[in-house]
Formats: sequence, C-alpha cells, structure tokens
Amino acid sequence: MENTGYERNIPILSLSQALAMCGPPMIVFLGGIIGAELAPNESLATLPVAMLVVGVALATIPAANMMRRIGRRRGFQFSTLLAAIGALLASLAVNLGSFLLFCLAILLIGFTGGFIQQFRFAAAESVIPERSGRAVSWVLAGGIFAGFLGPEIATRAQDLLPFGLYSGSFIALALLYLAVTVLLNFLRDIKPVARELQGEERPLGILVRQPLFLLAVVCAAVAYGVMSFIMTATPLHLTHGSGYSLLDAKFVIQSHIMAMYIPSLFSGLLIERFGLQRVMMAGLLGLLACAGLAIYSRELVHYWGALVLLGVGWNFLFVGGTVLLTRTYLPAERFKAQAVNDFTVFSVQALASLSAGTVLFVTNWDTLNLLNLPILLITGGMLLVVMHTERVKERKRMEIPV
Repeated sequence: MENTGYERNIPILSLSQALAMCGPPMIVFLGGIIGAELAPNESLATLPVAMLVVGVALATIPAANMMRRIGRRRGFQFSTLLAAIGALLASLAVNLGSFLLFCLAILLIGFTGGFIQQFRFAAAESVIPERSGRAVSWVLAGGIFAGFLGPEIATRAQDLLPFGLYSGSFIALALLYLAVTVLLNFLRDIKPVARELQGEERPLGILVRQPLFLLAVVCAAVAYGVMSFIMTATPLHLTHGSGYSLLDAKFVIQSHIMAMYIPSLFSGLLIERFGLQRVMMAGLLGLLACAGLAIYSRELVHYWGALVLLGVGWNFLFVGGTVLLTRTYLPAERFKAQAVNDFTVFSVQALASLSAGTVLFVTNWDTLNLLNLPILLITGGMLLVVMHTERVKERKRMEIPV
C-alpha cells in the first residue's frame, strides 16, 4: 500500500482517540452506580456497562462495511455524531429516571465504539508495515488522556445542570463527541492502489482457519474479555461490597484505564525489540497476576495494584494481537478480516460485561477472579504452540535445520 503523506493521520487519530474514548471510562465509572439506582433488580446494575460493549459488538461488521464503501473519515464522523445523540439521550434518561432509556442510550454510544476501534487499523494502514506496531500503540496512547478525563467529567460536571445528578456529565460528553467530528475533517482517507483493490482475495473460511489468524483473534478476545469481566465488576464491588467511597472507586478505575494506555507509549517499540510472542506472553502473565492479587487482599492499595496489572496485561496482549492480525491478511481482505476479528473480540467482551454483575452478586469477588485462570492458561498454551509451529515452518521454508 502506498503510505506517502498519510503519516500525518497518526496524531489526528491519536487526539481523536483521546477525546472519543472519554465515553467508555465515564460509563464504566458511572454505569454500575447509576444502574444500581435505576434498575428494577440489583443484579441488573451493570447492564448499562454491558450495553456499551454490546453496542461495540453490534457495530463491528456494519462499521467495516460502511467504511469500505464511503471511506474511513466519513464513517468515523457518522459514528461520533451518533455518539453525541446517545450522550444527550443518556442525560435525558437520568433526568427522567428511566433505566430502559439509559440502557438504550449507552447502547448507542457503544455502537460508535465499533467505529472508533477501527482507528488502530487506520493507523496501521497509514505507515509502512514495519512501523505498524508503533502506529497502533501511538493511537491507543490517546486513551491515556481519556482514562483521566472521562471520570473527571463524570464528577466535575455531575451537577452542572439542575435536571438530575450526572445529567450534566453526559451533556459534556456530547460536546466532546462533536469536537471529534470536527477534528476528523483533517483525516486523510487511505487510498489503496489499484492492484490492492483488484488483488487476490481468499474465501473467508480459508482466511479464518489460518493458525496465526485464530491466535490473533483469541488473544485479543481474551484480553478484552478478562479485562472487562473484572473491570465492570470493580466499581460496584468497591462501593457496594467493600465499603469504599465513590472517590476511591474513581481513583482505582482511573489508574486502571491509565495503565491500559500508558504502555502504548512503548509497547510498539517492545514488539520491535523483543518480538510479538514475548510481549503477548507478558500480557498474559499480567492478567494472571491481576487475578491473584485481587483475591489476595481487600486493601485499597491491592485493588489498585490488581487493576493496574489488568490494564498493562490488556495492553500488551491486545496490541500484540492487533499487530499479529495485520500480518495474516492480504490488502484486499483487510475490511473482511478486521470485521471478523472485532465482531469476535467485542462479542466476547459483551458477554463478559453482561455476566460480571450477575456473577458478582450470585457468587463473590474471589470466584469472579478465579474463573479467569483456566482461560488465561489455555490461551498461554495456544500462544506457545502456534508461535513455535510457525517458527518451525519458517525455518523449513528457508531450509535451515531445526
């Protein structure tokens, strides 16, 4: 793909990510709390947070198809306008005390996330393949700002309007989405050269049966699933199960989201230096350590440490999975491959978020964390086996004795 002149997309995408991703941290922070006040049943308290992820999963395939037809810039702008409408509806729902309308509004914001998740692929397409890891990580680094700003908007604008607590928070969020819509005017659409548009395109069945493709999808899905399962339950567990304050919960969630994105400043460089397998394995170990520390103690500092490990582990495993995915498809297959990947990843995340509140109330915090261990161990085994097999194949192709 011709990349000359597209590098300027990286700072635009990174800043757009920083502003557009303020919504998910705010909803993770407030969703369970508002849900507990509005829901008819306490086990449904985390449903709004789950609706955020369900919206992402529902949007993945339509987002890829739309951008294939009208381009990334217009597709992204359509989504941020939709998110602004969703934020306004969320404000109205809080004012009316309507749990159903609040869930539908968050679903609409989540639908936008299916488009925003494509920022990382737009970044990878804007540079030469050797720099794709760095490009993806720099765009995801925009989440550092979002992780801080989202919860801050939630608390500082919560009583900005006299229409109910937190209604002002969602009005402020709508304004941010409108700002992103304007910023995206400066994004240059990637124009693949003719040979890529008309090039070879394998059947979907062959594409998804590649071991490396399957590994990339599984690792990204496990990263998001485990992270969302624990993260969604954390604010509710801290404030309702362990007696900590809303400010304590905000501190833990802010730290977690910062830990998700700060490693993006160097994770691309780590991939170039140490290779995908080592970085992805480090991510799995971080997620395992999170579950262990969360079970170990009920001290706030240990909750904080567990959620920081959760964020770092997510980053290494998800960035690694994204970079690995870009190496498994031909240019003509990019939208198809990206749609399958994101639909799988965010469907798993939606299931994890939907079940988090129920698992927490029906069992307990320790059980919720223990359930992640076999999934992480199986994924680690798959990573070792597939990457070793691919190295053996590569050596045979090069006629180097194993």
